[in-house]
Formats: sequence, structure tokens, C-alpha cells
Amino acid sequence: MSTKARRRIDELTQEIRDHQFKYYVLDKPTITDAEFDALLRELGDLEAKYPELRADDSPSLNIGGGFATSFEQHDHIEKMMSLDNVFDSDELNAWFDRTEKEEPVSEWLCELKVDGLAINLLYEDGLLTRALTRGNGVTGEDVTLNVKTIKNLPHTLVGEGVPSLIEVRGEVYFPLEAFAELNASLEELGKPLFANPRNGAAGSLRQKDPRVSAQRPLSVVVHGIGACDGATFSSQSSAYEALKGWGLPTSDHYRVLTTRKQVNEFIAHYEKHRHDIEHEIDGVVIKVNQRQQQAALGFTSRAPKWAIAFKYPPEEVTTRLLDIKVSVGRTGRVTPFAFMEPVKVAGSTVTNATLHNAQEVVRKGILIGDVVVIRKAGDVIPEVLGPVVEQRTGSERAFVMPTHCPDCGSELRAITEGDIDIRCPNTQFCPAQLRERIYYIGSRAALDIDVLGYESAQALLSDKIIEDESDLFDLTAEKLSKSDFFQKKDGSAAANAEKLLVALEQAKTRPLWRTLVALSIRHVGPTAAQSLASTFGSIDAIAKATADELAQVDGVGATIADSLIEWFSQQWHRDIISQWKGAGVTMVHQLGAPAPQTLSGLTFVVTGGLVDFTRDGIAEVIAAHGGKVSSSVSKKTNYVLVGADPGSKLGKAQELGVSVIDEAQFKKLLAKA
Repeated sequence: MSTKARRRIDELTQEIRDHQFKYYVLDKPTITDAEFDALLRELGDLEAKYPELRADDSPSLNIGGGFATSFEQHDHIEKMMSLDNVFDSDELNAWFDRTEKEEPVSEWLCELKVDGLAINLLYEDGLLTRALTRGNGVTGEDVTLNVKTIKNLPHTLVGEGVPSLIEVRGEVYFPLEAFAELNASLEELGKPLFANPRNGAAGSLRQKDPRVSAQRPLSVVVHGIGACDGATFSSQSSAYEALKGWGLPTSDHYRVLTTRKQVNEFIAHYEKHRHDIEHEIDGVVIKVNQRQQQAALGFTSRAPKWAIAFKYPPEEVTTRLLDIKVSVGRTGRVTPFAFMEPVKVAGSTVTNATLHNAQEVVRKGILIGDVVVIRKAGDVIPEVLGPVVEQRTGSERAFVMPTHCPDCGSELRAITEGDIDIRCPNTQFCPAQLRERIYYIGSRAALDIDVLGYESAQALLSDKIIEDESDLFDLTAEKLSKSDFFQKKDGSAAANAEKLLVALEQAKTRPLWRTLVALSIRHVGPTAAQSLASTFGSIDAIAKATADELAQVDGVGATIADSLIEWFSQQWHRDIISQWKGAGVTMVHQLGAPAPQTLSGLTFVVTGGLVDFTRDGIAEVIAAHGGKVSSSVSKKTNYVLVGADPGSKLGKAQELGVSVIDEAQFKKLLAKA
């Protein structure tokens, strides 16, 4: 009986800990409180009957919310090797020669080298029991609780043939868009920024409190196997298919190739298209595909002989820092930026790069006149990494942060205690803040108003057509006739004034959450705005809510709640809402009838300019009709929707045989599945 009791106690302990983790860390319970209490009572009753079986860390003895990562060290069952690197075609050919001299190779598997944090995942009887960092290859740090917060990683393997024990190797990474959003939020809060997505992934995974990790949108991709009992694989590619079948996140960006020429073409393709991938890559990994040949080739003391990493050159260049200037943003934050000699990096010429704040300038040791190293990955804003000290001449000088706003003359200061950023307090009347707010209203992130760009925002203010954003939706053709800018005609012969008025009418119908974003309330982005709109139902209800009520909303919290309370306390802010409401701008969350789910189960990738949809608009339409929009083309993509001047995603679709459709064909799909 004690054997049966021990087995049941072990089962209950694991089940209760899993439910505690979902409740306290992920905030997503999957059973009711009563069901959880029943499990805990059953465990307590068994432990009372068999006290010798009660563990010191039993859930019956501990408070459920006390999750913390201790970073204890454990050995990998099988050593976690590194990879040797090559940096050009000559070095790669030398590796090919050495490999084929020892073992004739028939197939090469090529995959992207994800620039992330190496992880070793141990599954026992299909359950994720431990996650370790690489460490020194023999011993790694235990980050199990934090890894379990990663949404695309299963805690339980599914399907047929799941081994009794398997170590799965992979990379934890930060998707580029999510990384940019995280750094923007950290910058807004005056906290230190992560230097790059890899540092962001490592820093997020090594949080002492796994609830912090749970708030970071990390992802993982698996690409290898360590120790394994209960399964065998004839090739690397068949291992990947098995891992995928068990529910693990494998990459779609790998190919099994048979010639060196094909391998070199794969390397060249992704060097050209490295920024089309959702995560950073720093090269390509080439592996011998057949496992029997891998075993014959063996290992060195640190790396497999049957695999090599071809590393791409870093996307960093040097240029002369001519000056450091400051800009004033829509929330008043004053940000220093580098003004440099023009230089080409990552395919575009840049003259400006962010420096984030005055402390960053000091920390990086940058002087005006320095030769500096700058980096730009994909669409990320160029950043100054640091100076080339060896090239200093002695004529360089330190940057001094201004004490007064360069646009309105107001004395700059930290608005909140402990804030490392200084701001212009003249929120209502500062020309720079006003111009930036109006420009932001027209952006895709907010109300997506055609024509309302930087130049038109400037024209509306400088020609005194509007005083502030409250006047925006009261514009008429007569008012706009005062400005030469709005009398210009574009290629379609429509005047800017005519196009703006049409776009403003369309913007009035945007959902409430977009209206909230357009108001430039500090810290309120799309995620918080959508939660607020759906929870409270109207802007009036949000304005009347207490800080505690606001903070309880998913994705809001105390910081955003305090910001909302402060924003609505200003009379001139309430005047904006009043005027917009009078002009017919959406101020109520429209539930409406659900759209027909004609795109249910379909995944789309959009490339090129569309006629009847904006990029954000098409995403909303697809989601409303049950579909999904992806940023990259893979075998899982159902359709690539192509507009004018499509990018490399069209070529990728053709390469994979994914269906390509135009806007007219999309509308037919939308009408009926």
C-alpha cells in the first residue's frame, strides 16, 4: 500500500505545483479554487496517514505563491557542447574538406544560428522537469520556473513515441518587435536598457521572481538532442520532425542539402534576408544530417566535428560624432541624440542615432568629436555603442545636458521622484510636444489618418489652423484653405485638404482603444488600451475609475493607473475629450455582432502596399474574421497577400510553394471561405 501511496503523493505534488505555478506566476489558473482545494486535501490526508512519505518541501507545508528562482547548479546528463566557427568561404571549404576526408557525407542540414541564450530542457516521461543554461557545458544554472513562463514551450510532450527521458537543446530569444517595445517601456520608466535582444533574453530569463519573466514575451526554438532513452533518430532532420510532432517549437528555416554550392546559396540568401526573420541571427549552422555519420565523426573537447557555425560579419560601423543634440517627445521627455557624419549601415544611410538619456552618454564615455561605433539591426533605430578611444585627438568635448527646453524655454526637470529622464513640464503649450502629439495621432499606432504626417502637423500649427489637438476633428475645407501645404495636389489630383478631411471622418470610427492610444497618455500603449476599453466600455467610465480599479485591469498595473489618474485630472485633457466627442470620435467600446469567421484557421503574411487597407487595418480585418497574421513566411503560411512593391517575402512564398494572392482574391476569401 505504501508504494501505491508514494506514487499518488508524487502525482498530487507535481499536479498541485503545476497549478500553483499557473495561478501565482502565469496568472492563468486552469481549475477552480474548489478543485485545487480538493487536491490539496487529498495530499494532506495521505501525508497524515503516511507521515514518513511527506517531503520537507511538500505543497501542504508551503505557501503557494512563494515561487522564486534560486539558480542552483546541476549537471547536464550529456555534456552540452559549443560550436566551432568559420567566417568566410575559404574557412568553410577547409571544414568541408576535413569532414569529408574522415567520413563521406551525403546530406548537410543548414539552419539559422539564433542569437539567443542556449538552454537544455529535460523531459522525463513527457514532463518538463528541469531547464538549465549551458554554463560551462558540464554544469548549468537551474532556470526551470522562468523557462516554464515561455508561452510557446510545452510543459508536457504529446503524440506517439515520446521517450522516457530526453534532453532537448535550444535557444531562448527575444522577438525583435517585442524587444523594441520592452526597451521603449524601460526607457519611458527611466530604467536601464538592454543592449541587444540576446542580453534582453538572458536578463529576462535570469530574474529572481519568475513573475517578471512571465511578463517578458520570450520565445524558444529547439535544435538538438542530448541524452535520450526510448527513442532513436536516423538523421538530424528526422529528429526535428519528431520534436515537432511532440509539440516542441522547431524552426521552419532549415533545409537538407546535398552539395556545397547549395549550402553556400543558403548562407548567402539569409545574409541578404537576415532582417526578414522575427529574431536576430548571427549566422548559419551546417550539420552532417545522418546521425550514424555524426557518431563516426565524433567530438573535440568542446565541439562536435560534424557541425560548424558560419558567422556573418557584425552590422557595426564607425563614423564621426559631430554633435549631440536633444529632441522633445510627445510626453515631454528630453532625449539626446547623436548627429553624425553620414554612414551606411544595414542597408541605409544614417546621420542620427539615439543616446537614450544623459546617463547613457556618461556611461558609454562618449565625447562630441569622437569616432564612434554605431549599430543598426533591421528596422531598429541606430544606436551608438561607444567611442573608439584610440582615435581621439584631444579636441573632443563633453556633452552638457541643457537646462531649458530648446523649443519653449521652460526649465527642464524630473517630473517624478527617482526619474532619470528630464522633461519639459510645459505639456500643454510646448510647440515640440504639441507637434509630436498631433503627428502621433495620425500614425498607424494610433488613429492611422492618411496625410496627417510630420509636415502636415507642422503646417496645421505654424499656419495657426489649429491651436492644439482638440481642434483636429473640427477642421473644414475653409480652414485648410489658409495653408499652401493643404492646397497641394498629389499624383491622384486630390488636394491634401480633401484627403485629410476624408481621412479624419474615417478616423472617427476607429475603436475606443485606438482613441485612448491617440491621446498620448503616458505608458498607455495598445495592450493596456484594449484591456481598458473592453473592461470599462467607455472613456467616461475610465475617467471615473479609481486607481485601484484601473490597476486591477489585465496589462495595466499601478504605474499606468497612476498615469491615467494624473492625465484625467487636467482640465485641458478633459476638454480634448469633450471636443472630440462632440465631433463624433468613438468614445464607447463597440461590441457589435461578431464578424463571420470566414478566415478561421488561416495564416496570412502581408507584403507590399495595399489599396483599400492599411497594414494595421488588414491585420485587424484578418483577426476579426478568425485568421492570423504572421510576420514571416513558412510552411505553415496559407496565403501571402501581395500588394504594390512586395518585399522578399514574395520570393520566400514562391520558394516554399505557398499560395500567393492579390487584394481582389483576398476580398473573395473574406466574403466566403
